[in-house]
Amino acid sequence: MKAVLCKELGLADKLVIGDVDDPTPGPGHVLIDVKAAGLNFPDTLIIQGKYQVQPDLPFTPGGEGAGVVSVVGEGVKHLKAGDKVIFMCQTGAFAEKVVVPAITAIPMPDALTFEMAAGITLTYGTSYHALKQRAALKEGETVLVLGAAGGVGIATVELAKAMGAKVIAAASTDDKLAFCKASGADELINYSTEDMKARLKEITGGKGVDVIYDPVGGDYTETAFRSMAAGGRLLVVGFAAGDIPKIPINLCLLKQASLVGVFWGAWASKNAGEQIQNMKEILGMVATGAVRASVNDVFPLADVEKAYACLTERRAKGKVILTP
Repeated sequence: MKAVLCKELGLADKLVIGDVDDPTPGPGHVLIDVKAAGLNFPDTLIIQGKYQVQPDLPFTPGGEGAGVVSVVGEGVKHLKAGDKVIFMCQTGAFAEKVVVPAITAIPMPDALTFEMAAGITLTYGTSYHALKQRAALKEGETVLVLGAAGGVGIATVELAKAMGAKVIAAASTDDKLAFCKASGADELINYSTEDMKARLKEITGGKGVDVIYDPVGGDYTETAFRSMAAGGRLLVVGFAAGDIPKIPINLCLLKQASLVGVFWGAWASKNAGEQIQNMKEILGMVATGAVRASVNDVFPLADVEKAYACLTERRAKGKVILTP
């Protein structure tokens, strides 16, 4: 089978497409013919040796996707050959076939395309966990989403709106903001051309925002935190801008606000039951149309370097998807 191979650590130009043996599922596992796989920010780190978990070389990156079960391992009862599934894995999704633990594969709703389904687990899983378990978001609260047009950003816009929040989307171009507006954002801020602090004061009537979802880091984090309402929560999701911000800790006291870490992968691995329930609720929102699971950037496996560039250069609107 064809697979993306990371044979040496570095940027995406080091990745190659190679032929490898088809994997074989052991007990409790399934073999999946991959139809689409989601590209995420951790995939840009793992090939550079900068992620929290580092596999031995060579390896195939990719942590989520959708496809069709082709072989069922011993002891698997809830899946059979021919089932369409959404799956997650540590690595291996950027290939024509992948073996995953059967517990991590769930039936794919008929309403979804493979491309839509492939981008749900990590982005929507992360964002929903952040809003539900970490922020305890309440209906009527205000959510500011930084980097709102990216994969986790647009997922947060959709989910927060579906959960009854007022959503403020912040992004770097008017084109991205138009995408956010179409995805349900109530208010828009172009932080390349507007004073974000002044706009947040205007939008919230001086109250400030209740929840900030921050997958970006860099210069905007502290500005956003200074616009926090009393009792607010800053969700620390990632650092796509590259720089880890250093917020003066006294702001937590003055704002009566909290810094809340979001490490969905670690949480999901230790709380499988809650994660499965989260996914059921997310898919329920997809079924009703409350969540759209938008996909705009789809690349064939052979164009993996272009797909990575779309993500790292922050040109993506929604999820970046690879198709074998």
